[in-house]
Parts: sequence; C-alpha cells; structure tokens
Amino acid sequence: MRLPIDAVLFDFHGTLMQVEAAEDWLRGGARTAGYPLPEAEFERLLPALVAAGRAGGPLPAHVPDEYARLFAERDLSMEQHRGAYTGLLSTVDGVTPELATALYERLLDPTTWIAYPDAAPVLAELRLRGIRTAMISNIGFDLRPMLAASGFAGLFDEVVLSYEVGAQKPDPKIFRLSCDRLGVEPERALMVGDTAADGAAVVVGCRSLLLPASPVGQVHGLDAVLQLTTR
Repeated sequence: MRLPIDAVLFDFHGTLMQVEAAEDWLRGGARTAGYPLPEAEFERLLPALVAAGRAGGPLPAHVPDEYARLFAERDLSMEQHRGAYTGLLSTVDGVTPELATALYERLLDPTTWIAYPDAAPVLAELRLRGIRTAMISNIGFDLRPMLAASGFAGLFDEVVLSYEVGAQKPDPKIFRLSCDRLGVEPERALMVGDTAADGAAVVVGCRSLLLPASPVGQVHGLDAVLQLTTR
C-alpha cells in the first residue's frame, strides 16, 4: 500500500508559468536596446534568435564548442546563466551586445511571465489540505519576484533554486534537499514537472507526475495533482 502524499514539489517553467511569446520578447528587447526593427529584420532575427537559444526555451538548436561547458552549467550560477544566453544570442549575425543583454534581461522582468490559470487554485487547495509545497527549479536567477507578482509567494513553504543550492535536476541531491527542507520523506512526496529531469525524482523515492508544457494562458491540467493527493 502506497503512503499518502504529504508534500508536492513543483517545477517552475512549463509547470506553473510560461514565458511571454517569442514575438513579444524580441520586440520588447529591441525597444529597450534602441535596436531598429523594421519588419524584414524582425522576420530575419526571430527564428535565428530562438534557434540560437532563448532563455525560457526552447533549447538551442546547436551550442558552439566555445559555449558548451558554460551552457551545460548555466543553472549553477547567475554569471554562467547570463553569460551562456547572452553569448549564444550574440552568435546571431547583427545582434549587438546591447540587444543580447536587453533580450536576456526581459527574462528577469516578472511581467513577462504568465501563470497557468489553474496553478493558483491548485496551490491554494493544497494549502487548505495541509500539504506542504516547494518550488524546485533549474535556473540561474531568482524566481521569487515572479512568484510574488503572480500571487504565489504565500503558497510555497520552500523555494529551491539550482544556482543557490549548487545542484540541478536530475541530480538526486536537489530532490533530497527539497524533501529535507519540507520535513518529509521522499516516499511521501510528489514531483510535478514537464521534463525527464523532473521525473528523475523517482530515483530518491518520490512519485512523479509529468505534464507536457502547455501554451501561454491555457489550463495546464494541474487538477491531476489534487486527484493524486486525495486521502
């Protein structure tokens, strides 16, 4: 007989929130950088920048050798995260350092992140049920402003960020640490995410629910969490 679930660990991007559309990202970054963006330039740059490596996804189509190590370890420090993504964006022909920086820094703006509409209700219900929660993310910058802007800050008992703890999913250390901080055994925890790295929580004994990332603004299917935590 399986033990009841006393805690839920949530991934961030693609699980609770989505980043703004790529079109808005490029137009906003260009405005900030003062980069001329006639329609022909917009049409040229958008697919090239997304393929090069947009922070917030998708993954780069190709990582040049000179950025390979930096990109692999990007979620272990703020400097590496910024350096990896601004470097990759700068490989696109015509992209200035100012534009690369502006595009990266849009990711740090809480208003460019949109919560899935079912995220807050599910988190609030877990709180009412007395189930402890943690947000656990591979990231190289602080996500707490995004949680606060979306009304999530009071709905998490713990926030575990890879760059702060020196471990990133799928490393078992980050799952064990999250459970330790919540004061629960892994066998009594559920990890909710959208990638195989999130699913690796099963290695330490957690159960896992993987929901493929939904488009911006769509209901994400997080009600499944409530079904799994019904006692």
